[in-house]
Amino acid sequence: MLQKFKKYLSKNFSTLKDQKFLLALSGGLDSCVLLDICLKAGIRPVLAHCNFQLRPNESDADAQWIQTLAVDKGLEIHIKNFDTQAEADRAKVSIQMAARDLRYKWFVRLSAELGYDQILVAHHADDALETFMINTMRGTGLKGLLGIPEQRGKICRPLLSFTRKEILQYADENKIQWREDGSNAKTDYLRNALRHEVIPLWKQKEEHFDVQFQETLQYLSQAQVLLEKLVEDFKTTHFVPENGNFKISVDALENLTSLDYYLHALFGPYGFKNLNDLKQLMQSQSGKQLFSPTHRLIKDRECFLLTVIVKSPETESYSIDPVLSSIETPLKLSFSVQKIRQNEDSKSLCLDKSTLKFPLTLRKWKQSDYFYPNGMKGRKKLSKYFKDEKFSLVEKESQWLLCSGEDIVWVIGKRADQRFLAHAGTEKKWFIRYDD
Repeated sequence: MLQKFKKYLSKNFSTLKDQKFLLALSGGLDSCVLLDICLKAGIRPVLAHCNFQLRPNESDADAQWIQTLAVDKGLEIHIKNFDTQAEADRAKVSIQMAARDLRYKWFVRLSAELGYDQILVAHHADDALETFMINTMRGTGLKGLLGIPEQRGKICRPLLSFTRKEILQYADENKIQWREDGSNAKTDYLRNALRHEVIPLWKQKEEHFDVQFQETLQYLSQAQVLLEKLVEDFKTTHFVPENGNFKISVDALENLTSLDYYLHALFGPYGFKNLNDLKQLMQSQSGKQLFSPTHRLIKDRECFLLTVIVKSPETESYSIDPVLSSIETPLKLSFSVQKIRQNEDSKSLCLDKSTLKFPLTLRKWKQSDYFYPNGMKGRKKLSKYFKDEKFSLVEKESQWLLCSGEDIVWVIGKRADQRFLAHAGTEKKWFIRYDD
């Protein structure tokens, strides 16, 4: 096993010897074997032990045993005590889930504070099989069938290619000592029931079960890579960047085969998990929205608009005094009594300064807003102007207005109000330039 482990490390974790890393040591068989085999492979980790305080006296005895082991091996160690039951009650989750969350959050915090490159945990092939079975029973996609990943972020699992039988044999041959957690023998929990009652029967029926299961995971992994490539190709083609957001053709989505899979793969990472809501949005009228904790998905005519939720005060506004030559926030505007550029376009404006009430203000639109668009007759509600110009909801929300009192002077970069424009006889001309 040692030679196989060294070969495996060389192929999959070749930089490990040059890095600073933690090894999660519970004191059980798996983590004690991982520690021994790392040391024999020339790798000296820093140890991290979680005392979940779930077994009176035994938990503290485990922590003390591990402390002594670290001293004997000349290794640095971190030990953390957790009130796991209180955390489970607070979060309203199972003891196992609370312990898992506490464990990994502490590992990540230690890694960030002390600069560890990797965190080694002792999951092995049988753990992956148990996870495969649990996910299958609960209902899962292909990614769930893959079970435990070999590496996710800084978390590494260098024993995943080894079975529990191999690990136990190594421990016997090398006289490895470990602490036995009595709760692991109980079958109250689903994982333990599978470990002690179901999986042994499977393995009895098929001599090469472990090898065949590893092959199955490899095939599933290859299929997952292919599916991820298809999804990424779709995103590259149809998630069109637009002003920091994405515009996605609904027609392109409707033409997909296996629509449920694509909707989950495309929008799940942004927090949109309900497939029925996504399908309904595809058929909804323009302006309908879905919200996740971080993003917003808007139906805009024949497209989806995917935007990041940015919280800003609804009353946000900025003042502009006549002495200013330019501003940078919330957008770039230049002001001058001399013509700023020779060519007239939608980003340049020449105003009659005598018609303006200073300070001017920059703000977003309100439902009651109206103006007198240059080149058109009479007054027009701003909401109607947006509709006629086919503004999306995001474009309406991001549009800035230059105002004199309550009057709109300029829908910036789009259309000016003719009441404030300079003409041939204007004495006090004031030039504005918008640079986006």
